[in-house]
Amino acid sequence: MRLERSFWKDRRVFLTGHTGFKGSWLSLWLSTLGAKVVGYALDPPTSPSLYEQAEVAGVLQSIIGDIRDLPRLSAAIAEFEPEVVLHLAAQSVVRTGYENPVDTYASNVMGTVHVLEAVRTLKRKCVVVNVTSDKCYENREWVWGYREVDRMGGHDPYSNSKGCAELVTSAFRDSYFPPESLHEHGVALASARAGNAIGGGDWTAYQLIPDLMRAFIAGQPCLIRNPLSYRPWQFVLEPLRGYLLIAERLADNGAAFASGWNFGPIEGDAKPVSWIADTLSSKWGKGASWIQDSAVSAKEARALKLDASKAGACLNWHPILRIEQTLSWIVEWYQAFESGGDLRATTIEQIQRYERLLSSFV
Repeated sequence: MRLERSFWKDRRVFLTGHTGFKGSWLSLWLSTLGAKVVGYALDPPTSPSLYEQAEVAGVLQSIIGDIRDLPRLSAAIAEFEPEVVLHLAAQSVVRTGYENPVDTYASNVMGTVHVLEAVRTLKRKCVVVNVTSDKCYENREWVWGYREVDRMGGHDPYSNSKGCAELVTSAFRDSYFPPESLHEHGVALASARAGNAIGGGDWTAYQLIPDLMRAFIAGQPCLIRNPLSYRPWQFVLEPLRGYLLIAERLADNGAAFASGWNFGPIEGDAKPVSWIADTLSSKWGKGASWIQDSAVSAKEARALKLDASKAGACLNWHPILRIEQTLSWIVEWYQAFESGGDLRATTIEQIQRYERLLSSFV
């Protein structure tokens, strides 16, 4: 289903994590939809960053702040009086969670508490989408996808912190924003759990696509830790469309849509790391290659899939960009970077191309 452009025109949107990879893509998309966006986040987490390369600061009001700072966050939300809050700010790397668990829990758990508390004290009608992760589920290495009713968990600090963030969301919804009394408190709260969002402009450390692109650009083979691991790969705009669709539905019928939602690719696009690496090497050309890293690495789940049938049935959300095409778009973006191209124009052109593709599916 396409987005309702009329809904987003002049809509006041408070977006946390706007300086990150997904946040930068979402900021640019909201700008093309005509939304009035205030972003709240730390400085860009990587250098280079999509935020700087695509000049995202020019399309919104940017507040450089920490979601762990409740007074400042609350003041920013209260001043803006948002109609929609999209919470994306997080420590998003499994390996960093192992290295710094305290900051991971502080950002991902207490940061979520702070966003929801700021909304609670705002006492205004508002739609809130809290973005967590596919790793929020207790991973039992099942061959089938996890559903929204499956148990929260996580065996490493990052994954566990995302499970905790889901429990926080549920507790705030039950305690302060119950759907059955939406007419009294006015806050419609949902959470979104997405698979591995990939696309141009991601420079995150210890992540497959950025690691491959850095190696290819440098003309070196890429070291890969877990080539046999399966992940639910999807183009970054696929879950972002899901977040925006949830917000639209919450505004229209919050009581029916205030719950958790999965967004993942079709079954055939959950590929092993080795397949992604081989395919990207072939598409990049120039002798691009990879080798397995023999060093001992932190434990990560071998198999992880999501069942997104609820989103398909209730939101009419379906993935439209297959993995082969997604990887072609990724190569296009990073080769534009390599050649010194206009990366803001490249990113916006891919957003517009995605929207045209979406129109052809409706």
